[in-house]
Formats: sequence, C-alpha cells, structure tokens
Amino acid sequence: MTRAIRVVILGKVQGVWYRAWTVEQATRRGLSGWVRNRPDGSVEALFSGAAVVVEAMIEACREGPPAARVDRIEQHPADPPAEPGFRQVHTE
Repeated sequence: MTRAIRVVILGKVQGVWYRAWTVEQATRRGLSGWVRNRPDGSVEALFSGAAVVVEAMIEACREGPPAARVDRIEQHPADPPAEPGFRQVHTE
C-alpha cells in the first residue's frame, strides 16, 4: 500500500544539515517527495512510498542528524508528489 504524508518537524532543525540528511535517508529508502526549510524555523517534508517505509522514515526523523534536536513532528495527509525521486526544494 502506498502512502503520502506531509510532516512538519519542529525543534533545532535548521542549520544542522537536517535537509541534506533527509534527502540522503529518503533516497536510501526509495521514497519520493521533497524537503524544505520553513520561515518559522521548522522543516517540512513530503514522503511518498510504501506505507511501512514512510512510517520508518518518520521515525528516523524523530532523531535526525547528530546536531539536531527534534521536539515534535506534525503529520498531515497529502497527495503523492508529481515527480519521482526525492529532492530538496526552496523555502516557501
């Protein structure tokens, strides 16, 4: 079963290589989607793929890269991305 979910990751997640880490981890897992910084200091990502793999990615995001501190993750249903692959996009 395929699942697409948009997450907002809050805590110390900007300036600690969180986006690059997310691209690496999501690509390794074969997920599609994107990740970006948000003006409020959080990081937002869209993960799409096998439901079990999406859940594993969200769990990995709770830790993030070594310099990060994740306080909480908000999850929102989403439509799958229009393009395959996982990439970093500009802050919106």
